[in-house]
Amino acid sequence: MTSTPTAGTRPDDVRRHNRAALLRRLHIDGPSTRASLATALGLNRSTIKALVDGLAEDGVVEERVPAQRSGAGRPSLLVLPQPQAAVVLAIDIRVERASMALVGIGGQILARDSWKVRDGNREPVEVFTKIADYFGPLIAEQEAAPVAIGVSVPGVVRHSDGFVHEAPNLHWADVPLGAWLSRTLKLPVHMGNDAELGAVAEHLRGAARRAEDVVYISADVGVGGGVISNGLSLRGAGGHHIGEVGHMVVRPGGKRCYCGAQGCWETEVGERALCRALGIDEDSPVGAIVAELRALSAKGPEALSRLDEFTEWLTLGLGNVVNLLCPQLVVLGDLFTALPAPLVARVEQVVRERSLVSRALGGTRVVTSALGSDAKLLGAAELAFETVLSDW
Repeated sequence: MTSTPTAGTRPDDVRRHNRAALLRRLHIDGPSTRASLATALGLNRSTIKALVDGLAEDGVVEERVPAQRSGAGRPSLLVLPQPQAAVVLAIDIRVERASMALVGIGGQILARDSWKVRDGNREPVEVFTKIADYFGPLIAEQEAAPVAIGVSVPGVVRHSDGFVHEAPNLHWADVPLGAWLSRTLKLPVHMGNDAELGAVAEHLRGAARRAEDVVYISADVGVGGGVISNGLSLRGAGGHHIGEVGHMVVRPGGKRCYCGAQGCWETEVGERALCRALGIDEDSPVGAIVAELRALSAKGPEALSRLDEFTEWLTLGLGNVVNLLCPQLVVLGDLFTALPAPLVARVEQVVRERSLVSRALGGTRVVTSALGSDAKLLGAAELAFETVLSDW
């Protein structure tokens, strides 16, 4: 959604606004003709021509003949963003693994690296040191250096200054990670909760593309949620993340959660709970869990009965989420992307039957992530691009 300049705005400001809006459109939607851009942005063709010509002269876009032509006559040229015209560094910090990537305009990953975060090097300073060490080699062979950094963290993060209030699964508290990175890498840093950024990425580039009201449910060691409402990422007081759905109590008197409560949803559907349902060690690596789920899927519908109790808890929690937030779509991410398709279909059906809100909406859809493990990384990139693209 783009804003419209108000009356009395200076011509240079209007031009800058239109230029940023056009580039944002290309960044999200990809190659487009001038005519399509004019329609989408509500601008006349001469204005679009001036904007495209200016961006092309600056090396930010180029125009090409489409690779596939349809119909007779001369095809319209496509306007394409040049990925290396503006590059950001995206960082995704998880309990067991951290990833970083250089992402260009259009969401193209230009280079990436990752490493395991073991118990011995999970301290904030250790993770920060690894990021700083990997930064130089990652950008060494690229034509363009990053101009901003976006970081995804599983915890309560203050967007304004990159301060991690609490990341319980990482055992972090009051960590000024944003300030450390900005000071060391000499770049502006933007940080957000991992599930929130996963929701943003799925909304812009994944399974929730074009959907206006979405809940993204992240299942890693813990369970979190990100919310898109009326096309915008929803935040709470002070800009803080609001989707700590994993700590919604669904089973009073159940297992003790690290948050201090008993019977939290993530104690029934998180990584350890899924391991218990599969009959494997609770400390099994993610790869082993995924392999077990795939083997179960190959055995047919009858084998899925092993996950009946897990499925019931997943359905119960999702029903609560749907009733509370009224989404048209729920996207299951991370470990949940490996759930057998018949199980996901059953969850969707039962949520539709039990949820008053889902019935009113004509049936909330439940799908798995289209971006998989890259969702939070791409969400972090979008967080950085928010300010980068507005400066064009």
